[in-house]
Amino acid sequence: MSNLVRYFEKLYKDDKENFYNLVKNNLKNKKKMFIVTSNPETFTYGEKNDNYNKLLMDQNTTLVADGISIVKSAKMLKYDVKERITGIDLVTAILKIGNECGYKISLCGARKEVLEKLLQVIKSEYPNIKLGKAIDGYASNLDDFITNVSKDNVDVLLVALGIPNQEEIIYRHLQEFKKGILIGVGGTFDVLSGTKKRAPKIFRKLNLEWLYRIFKEPSRMKRFYQNNIKFMFKIMKLKK
Repeated sequence: MSNLVRYFEKLYKDDKENFYNLVKNNLKNKKKMFIVTSNPETFTYGEKNDNYNKLLMDQNTTLVADGISIVKSAKMLKYDVKERITGIDLVTAILKIGNECGYKISLCGARKEVLEKLLQVIKSEYPNIKLGKAIDGYASNLDDFITNVSKDNVDVLLVALGIPNQEEIIYRHLQEFKKGILIGVGGTFDVLSGTKKRAPKIFRKLNLEWLYRIFKEPSRMKRFYQNNIKFMFKIMKLKK
């Protein structure tokens, strides 16, 4: 069995509301949960890199389908994945839960000015959240930061360093955490801080956020081809 098929077998398959409830219960019960928001780039990199494959397949890792290509590919391979669980929607749900329950959240990643804007947004819109340590993604001591956060009794750690760095740094320190929701969140800080606009609702409804991003940043086209188009060809081969 190929690693790609194993990823689809491991993928969380229920809808996002049930997943949010699972996260909420794990927070309430002080359980540890490492979430990887998966897209074709995630799975493609795992196929090529043994260490990344190891973290994806670890029993402590939960894979959710961030990209629509993952959902469609799963259905082509006869895996019933209900819907996307995007990083932005997941983080927004966690912030709402954190605000309701007064949870402590730490942030790591993005540019310094983006991080500062996001911290202000959280203080303004989610005033009951306890903000823990925060550091931008260009600091030189990120591993030391994660170790310190693990000792800080946080409930949530959001890491925005992009694939594969964000997952790898969480995984290196995973055993140091006794509890907490730990997530690699990609470009989520940019959107939630207001630095970048999310795709309009019509694009999201039609699962065309990827197209909107290419419109806004044409340089993404090469990356899209490498990770999404080639990925779909692999899926079609597997289907046969």
